[in-house]
Amino acid sequence: MATSERNNKILLDLVQQPGNNLCADCGAPDPDWASYTLGVFVCLNCSGMHRNLPAVSKVKSIRLDHWEDSLVEFMQEKGNSAAKAIFEKCVPVFFYQPQQKDCVVLKDQWIRAKYERREFTGENIYFQKVYSAELFEATLWKKGKDSKQFFKSTFLLSQKDFTLRYFIKEDSKVPKAVINMKDLNAVFQPEKIGHATGLQISYVDDERSKNLFVYHKDGQVIVSFFNAIRATRLAYLLKKNPTLQEKDLKHQLTAHCLKEGYMEKTGPTQREPFKKRWFTLCSMNRKLLYFKSPLDATELGAVFIGTESHGYSVSETSSRNARGSRWHCGISLETPERQFVFMCEQEQEQSEWIMAFRKVISQPMTPEDYSNEANLRRGK
Repeated sequence: MATSERNNKILLDLVQQPGNNLCADCGAPDPDWASYTLGVFVCLNCSGMHRNLPAVSKVKSIRLDHWEDSLVEFMQEKGNSAAKAIFEKCVPVFFYQPQQKDCVVLKDQWIRAKYERREFTGENIYFQKVYSAELFEATLWKKGKDSKQFFKSTFLLSQKDFTLRYFIKEDSKVPKAVINMKDLNAVFQPEKIGHATGLQISYVDDERSKNLFVYHKDGQVIVSFFNAIRATRLAYLLKKNPTLQEKDLKHQLTAHCLKEGYMEKTGPTQREPFKKRWFTLCSMNRKLLYFKSPLDATELGAVFIGTESHGYSVSETSSRNARGSRWHCGISLETPERQFVFMCEQEQEQSEWIMAFRKVISQPMTPEDYSNEANLRRGK
């Protein structure tokens, strides 16, 4: 018993050391599990994914389970930093490394890529060649534009002309759409789409933002497709910005939206009835988009969000005179052209939206942002 308590204390001391104090796979603080075959400390959620790899990883709780002396010695010899030097030796800039809040399929495939397929040890560059190939093809299930059903479609990424094409019929030689990498974004949205591997692809066509919603039953297929999109985006951005290095462009490959959800909006005179709409705010393009419902293919409208020095600001507003609004937590968004008034259902939502707006407003505008602002104004 004394030996067991001593070993657990050693492990608890080890997990406090720099490198070990964050989950080796998602960065969650204070991990209390460990893989005694890989020598890494992981969080509870990631430990569950390690259990799915019994040939590679075996886990124990560092607090509750019994640890033999030999296993404790192994953990002392290894640890997260040593494992990272082996299993993350050659991670490409474009390969998405999930964090604690990311969805299960991203974390599961990151763990499998590292330890099961050993993609980043430098032993085998096959997978990196696949992601970065001139042409990358994937067959996915895509939601119909005006339907709740998903239909099999073929997607083709090209680094030759930096496009994503998709075909809705197997024998079709003419794509349904040709999407330029310039304004393409991809983000996993499992809850929104209703599939554990649900991926949302957003792009701009004829000055309007559009969405595709896809999934695949095999997590490796959909995550490989996602990383191939990021690889193609990186190739496009490198060609566009030849003086920059890969690491300088990493944050531009894909981006989560800052905030999305339902709000009510009124028209430009503010005398029109309020209507419930689904809003999405993304810092990458500085646009607030609104749709009738979360899975709409095309935006109903867009609002560009500039900086305070250019006449943009956000604040709380009174719900008085909010004609037809069922909600009473108001937001006023001032732009150089007009004032927008939105209503949230709860104060928490109101606070989160205001915080998200202010984050975008506080960011300096790039030359491309000025171009996007001008294009949006011309389109009105």
